[in-house]
Amino acid sequence: MTENTSSLVNDAKQALMQSRFNDAISLCERAINLTPADPTYKDALYLKAVAQRLDRQIDKALTTLTTLLQAFPDYGRAYQEQGYCYKQLGDESQMASAFYRATRFNPALVPAWQELVQCYQRHQQQQALSLANEHIKHLTALPKPLLGAMDLMHEGQLHKAEKVCRDFLQTHKHQIDAMMLLAEIGLKLKVYHDAEFLLESCVALYPDNEAAAAAYQSLLGKLGKYPQSVALARQRLAKNTNSVAVKSALANALVGLGELDEAITLYRSLMDNQVGNGALWVQLGHALKAKGDTVDAIDAYEQAVKAEPDHGDAYWSLANTKTYQFSPAMIRQMAHYEGAKSTSLDARIHLCFALGKAYEDAKDFAKSFQYYQKGNDLKHRTQQFDIERTEKAMEAQKEACGSALYKHKSGYDVPDPIFIVGLPRAGSTLLEQILASHSHVDGTMELHDILSIASSSSNQSVPYPFNLASLSDETCTALGKQYIEQTKAYRGAAPFFIDKMPNNFIHIGLIKRILPNAKIIDARRDPKACCFSGFKQLFFDGQEFTYSLSDIGRYYNSYVKLMDHWHSVFAGEILTVQHEAVINDLEGQVRRILDYCQLPFEPGCLTFYNTRRVIKTPSSEQVRQPIYRSGMTQWEGFKPFLTPLLEILDT
Repeated sequence: MTENTSSLVNDAKQALMQSRFNDAISLCERAINLTPADPTYKDALYLKAVAQRLDRQIDKALTTLTTLLQAFPDYGRAYQEQGYCYKQLGDESQMASAFYRATRFNPALVPAWQELVQCYQRHQQQQALSLANEHIKHLTALPKPLLGAMDLMHEGQLHKAEKVCRDFLQTHKHQIDAMMLLAEIGLKLKVYHDAEFLLESCVALYPDNEAAAAAYQSLLGKLGKYPQSVALARQRLAKNTNSVAVKSALANALVGLGELDEAITLYRSLMDNQVGNGALWVQLGHALKAKGDTVDAIDAYEQAVKAEPDHGDAYWSLANTKTYQFSPAMIRQMAHYEGAKSTSLDARIHLCFALGKAYEDAKDFAKSFQYYQKGNDLKHRTQQFDIERTEKAMEAQKEACGSALYKHKSGYDVPDPIFIVGLPRAGSTLLEQILASHSHVDGTMELHDILSIASSSSNQSVPYPFNLASLSDETCTALGKQYIEQTKAYRGAAPFFIDKMPNNFIHIGLIKRILPNAKIIDARRDPKACCFSGFKQLFFDGQEFTYSLSDIGRYYNSYVKLMDHWHSVFAGEILTVQHEAVINDLEGQVRRILDYCQLPFEPGCLTFYNTRRVIKTPSSEQVRQPIYRSGMTQWEGFKPFLTPLLEILDT
């Protein structure tokens, strides 16, 4: 069937080139009807719209494009085609909006930029004109293969784009545009180790290239390598002492490192001349929230809304405090911007999740779920998450890491790390706060170091995790030492520290190979409550499985099966803590956790909400107050809408 649809699309392209528009439309319709799930569905809809426009069926073309953008809301070429349709209709406002969106989703679309230049010239928008011309100058200066690769990347054809870049670098070694583009493709493919090596090389080879430094800075933050990020930001600032972007990057890195006072001071100094910058207000709010200054954080988020009323992240940040109550006027304002055509896709997603929270607080569960579903659908369509691939990855862990692999213990045998793993929104932040209230334990954050080691330890012939069997004792010890050294920047003087990256449950086999004495706590919560809580949470990065009820249900089931395997392999070495048990018997569970960690009981662990520390997860405000029970049943009001999830969890 795939071959048939591909053939139809290719025939449609030929018909289009020969100006046989009706034939092209007919061929596209046959391809569309044959299998909407086929990858060529997107191409068929796009070609149909082009043929309809060229045949002067503008209204039909716009209808086709609406269908296309509902399925693929980040498809740049569809917006460009929309712009051409509105141009033929003489609707300059809609035309400019469409071409602008096209360039936001695919900055490699030179024709869209050129149309914007003409529009900006007509309306004497000098600043926008200057930026557009600068971008066109950059694009047209690129070697044609790289411009083509950039276009492929932004249209989601990552492997094709990667091949073009690698072929180009074969004959143009160390060409900086190719290296940076290949790194960006690597990021989208989640090949973080390769992307890091490329950008680090760019900075070393071209120390004065600010774009390379900015890209490397961004990646270091994404990987949680905040000490390196702070060092790089200070180097950049020495060369660009007045740069708002560099100062903001330094402040972001300082927040990551936990140096909140310096970060907040830097943000506030920037606000003196950037009062209308909504993004900066939001970043300041995040720093204040991490510190525990909730009132000031809310004020910063509200200032962001005043500065930019369509700044979706500002509304979501208010909702994400979990305590903020939206006024009816604010809800109307959010609904207005969520429905406005000029609102960006990213802002719409943030607004949908914020509106979901607002209506949930008002007990209007139907309307709340409508917005949660809409936000999740939009987010899901912009990603290339494949739950089957994830399920296979978890099965590979079970296959590669059997009991025989651990009969002979190797690795760095220090007892320092306490890993808290599980699904997001399962109560791990509460467990971290309890343990971090102990005098012998440092709380850190969700550290990326195990994920980084897993990514970088694989090799061409034996991929991870199957390579774990071939690691020598010396290599295991070296990797364990590497982890301990890398995490020192986030620790204080306590003998133990917490790594609360939830996704580390996948890598317990690696952890036990390189850190055999590590403690591992599996944070569990009622599956229905846990999965729905993840579904209504918009995460800053990662956790792609949460944006579909069926995906999150399948992910949860795979997680439980994998944890059962780890418990079998490491019998008695992993502690499962049920969130509901902590709520019902706090002291009993605290004593149980401390016994497992071989720590003496301290009363401060029961009054964990009094512990002042940096917390950057969505639960930050919830763990700064005593135990409460309302979160246990929040999902029940949404039960009529959760059938796809409940059916999977009950199987």
